[in-house]
Amino acid sequence: MTQSIGIAITGVSGRMGQMLAREVIAHPEMHLAGGIERSGHDWIGQDLGEAMGGTATGVIVTDNAAEGFANAKAVIDFTAPVATIAFAAAAAEAGIVHVIGTTGMTADEIAQLKAPASRAVIVRAGNMSLGVNLLTLLTRKVAAALDEDFDIEIIESHHNQKVDAPSGTALMLGEAAAEGRGVALAEVSDSGRDGITGARKRGDIGFSAIRGGDIVGEHDVMFAGAGERIVLRHIASDRSLFARGALKAALWGQGRDAGEYDMLDVLGLSD
Repeated sequence: MTQSIGIAITGVSGRMGQMLAREVIAHPEMHLAGGIERSGHDWIGQDLGEAMGGTATGVIVTDNAAEGFANAKAVIDFTAPVATIAFAAAAAEAGIVHVIGTTGMTADEIAQLKAPASRAVIVRAGNMSLGVNLLTLLTRKVAAALDEDFDIEIIESHHNQKVDAPSGTALMLGEAAAEGRGVALAEVSDSGRDGITGARKRGDIGFSAIRGGDIVGEHDVMFAGAGERIVLRHIASDRSLFARGALKAALWGQGRDAGEYDMLDVLGLSD
């Protein structure tokens, strides 16, 4: 019989945090081992299951990461960049797998994950879904096949409560397109257009962000040439797919060598 893996969840009161908790409870190979919230939150000191409006789980919500990670083999983290960096250090100290779904991280913030990743497994992705990671792979391959006669535009749509733009997934797709063309995304990125912007620069990778209603997530990668367009699309209609991908990453990371990984590694799609 497979031993159950203890999972800690950060930001556990949030929409994604609660969804992750429910997915862990329902998973045959996992159990809840910790719930972490920010200091002063109403859930601190409460049983996690009861705080979510269900039955008791025996897991008490805490604002102390070390305490929350003590009985866990992995932590799943969909919070904010500053919090994620702190959690990475705590996870490495505890020697557990850190699955990061946090978006909006800058290059400097991502660089701060290198030190904890030298001591523990970190799986970080702008999107945890199988479909999106296949889309990333396809984007890189199509970008490599087409020259700069084809403009690349990434169009993403999300709900009206999302705070970052472009989305982490859009940036992941942009990185894939840039990699396919052998350029650095920072040198060709074009976003936030407004007013008289002038003609599009050849070779740029553009980003367009739509925010509205309760859109879970839609991403199009458009390759627009003279007289033809190729559009690669992914539509997410159920937020739980991101949670299931994160749980898959937490299981995959068990027993791996310390280092930084992504969902392409988890899914066996890395080149």
